[in-house]
Amino acid sequence: MLFLHATFKSMEKFALIVAGGSGTRMGAEIPKQFIPVCGKPILMHTLEQFYNYDSSMQLVLVLPSNQFAVWEKLCRENNFQLTHQLVAGGNTRFQSVKNGLDTLPENGIVFIHDGVRPLVSQQTIANCEETTLAKGNALPVMPVVESLRELTPEASKHTDRSRFRLVQTPQTFKLDLIKKAFKQEESPLFTDDASVCESMGETIKLVEGNPENIKITRPFDLKIAEFLLPSICGK
Repeated sequence: MLFLHATFKSMEKFALIVAGGSGTRMGAEIPKQFIPVCGKPILMHTLEQFYNYDSSMQLVLVLPSNQFAVWEKLCRENNFQLTHQLVAGGNTRFQSVKNGLDTLPENGIVFIHDGVRPLVSQQTIANCEETTLAKGNALPVMPVVESLRELTPEASKHTDRSRFRLVQTPQTFKLDLIKKAFKQEESPLFTDDASVCESMGETIKLVEGNPENIKITRPFDLKIAEFLLPSICGK
């Protein structure tokens, strides 16, 4: 297992995997990204999805620095052989992504992905790459299939669900664009990487995601992952 703690040389594609979560909502004693599913930690499945899509893609994993030793131990125990760079995260997701971007060159494209979304499909990654190469960015989304109600000061009211989309990752960008965006001061309005980019006046391009691409945060999500991972990951 090779861990790199220096900046990568320039390459075309990078997967920036951000994993700074805890096990609070999961009710777990370990960070959720380390919880085993189908025989190994969630985070390993996530990294493998990008390697399986393109084995030349450079993998960058952003973790809290106090989790480095735990992760390296898990890699040894699971004989996890994918080469990847470890980067220390910040106090917020914005700072964690910025720390990761700071290790990357100006050229190429970057897939910024949640570490606990191991069910992203190869087609979703391909959709993001194709649109980013053509238009500069890509945001995978899914339509809202349930009815929505908007809360008002008085009560609530019906909302047209066709006007909304559920946002997923990998949120994908040309590197020069997103690195420029993350030079801004952090704002409470930045809820994801697309909102950071959008704040510069960029139009965000939507692409089709995959419905299985859930963010694993609760025990029920683990059951879904245990059921779907073998088919999604081709195992």
